[in-house]
This record gives sequence, C-alpha cells and structure tokens, in this order.
Amino acid sequence: MLQRMRNFLLLMLPLLFLAGMLYLQGTSLPAAAPAIIPASADNWGLSFPQEGQSPVGNASVEDLAQYGAWFLGDTSRKVIYLTFDCGYENGYTEQILDALEKHNAPAAFFVVGNMIETSPDIIRRMAEEGHIVGNHTFHHPDMSAISSQADFQKELDSLAALYQEATGKELPRFYRPPQGKYSEENLKQAQALGYKTVFWSLAYVDWYVDNQPTAEQAYAKLLPRIHDGAIVLLHSTSKTNADILDELLTKWEDMGYQFASLEELPGA
Repeated sequence: MLQRMRNFLLLMLPLLFLAGMLYLQGTSLPAAAPAIIPASADNWGLSFPQEGQSPVGNASVEDLAQYGAWFLGDTSRKVIYLTFDCGYENGYTEQILDALEKHNAPAAFFVVGNMIETSPDIIRRMAEEGHIVGNHTFHHPDMSAISSQADFQKELDSLAALYQEATGKELPRFYRPPQGKYSEENLKQAQALGYKTVFWSLAYVDWYVDNQPTAEQAYAKLLPRIHDGAIVLLHSTSKTNADILDELLTKWEDMGYQFASLEELPGA
C-alpha cells in the first residue's frame, strides 16, 4: 500500500511542480497593458470628479494627441472652444449665429450632408463669418463599424465635396465622429486623411427636440462644469440652446472666459 502511494506521488510531483510554476507566473507577472485607445467601438465618455476642473475622458489627452485628436484645449488659459453638431436645420441656427456674432465668438459647426443640401445659405453664412465648418460625415453612420479606409474616406470626401460645391471653398479638416463612436483604427484613418478629430469635454442632454431642457436646467449643467480649455458640444437643433446662448456666453464672459477657434488648439 505504501509503495503504491510513493509511486503515485512520484508520478504526480512533475505535474504539481508544473502547476505551481504556472500559478506563480500567473500571479507574479503583470497583466497585459490595455490598449491606448479601445480597439473595439466605444462611445466617447466623460466623468467630472470635481466641478470647475477638467473632466476625465475614456482616453487621455496624451493618448489622443498621437492620433491628432483632442477633447481638451489649452488648460492654462480661461478659454472655451465652442462647437455645434448640426444634423439638420431645425430653425435655430441663424439665432445661434446671431449670438456668436454679437459676442465676436468663433465656433465650429460639425455638419452632415443633409444640413448642406437643405440649408446652403446658412452654411455659406457660417463660412463668411469666420466659423469652422467641420466634417460630421455625409450620412452620420457609426463610423467605428467601418473598417475599410476607402469606405471611411468616402463618408468624409462626400461631405467635403458637397461643402465645396455650396461655398466654393475647401472644407476645413476637422472631424467629429457621429455619436462619439470611435475606435483606434478610426483615429488612424482620419489622421491619414489629414483630419484632426475633435471630441468634447462638456456637453449636456440637449438633443431631444420634443423634450427640451429649461434654461435653468441648461445653466445647471453648463455653468458649474465649465473649465479652462473646455471644448463645448451643443446641438444646433436645440431651441433651448438658441434661446439661452446670448446670456450663456455673457455668463461665461463674466466668469473670465474668452472664446477661441479650434485652429488655436495646442498642436493643431
């Protein structure tokens, strides 16, 4: 009986030794480092650990910079970069432009094909008044689902061609992913085409046209969370945004902020 137990242990010792080594390796070696930018499709997201301070994005300023992408601007200055996403004209864009003109505030309007096709006069006004008209793609698809560089380029080129047809000018090379959906491959694809990808560091729920926030609700989100170097995202389809923009810009100015173009982004 004892001999059989000795033989069994002798047979098991190598297996026990191997299992022990694997266990030690698994616990002593660090886990593989995560990808700098999520490899799979993701939505741009933010958290605000402290009001009035820069938020934390799901990729860092440094990580994005290597792909020519931003979500924050110059955090050493009390400066705000105003951006608007324009999926279609809802009757409020010219009121927004009026407020920007009153405050001499440059902005970037990220437009899709429908906006240029239906409102070329407004697009021309944006350009004539010195605003950036950026590329939000022609059809507003989930670009993170497009793996082909040719298909990715077609979405951007189609919008750029439409803009040139409407204005006679070349579209500025600023790109915003629809719905904030992106992947590391997307950032590489945009960079290869000479585009700067622009996310945001402050936004609020303003896009439900049938359920617009009140002015008070908008201020409660946009005033405490403003921060140095903020890239602000607002939707031009929002009645609330159009109604409050003049006063909102005044409130930010009273807080000591100035407005800058995306062309002034660090490293742009």
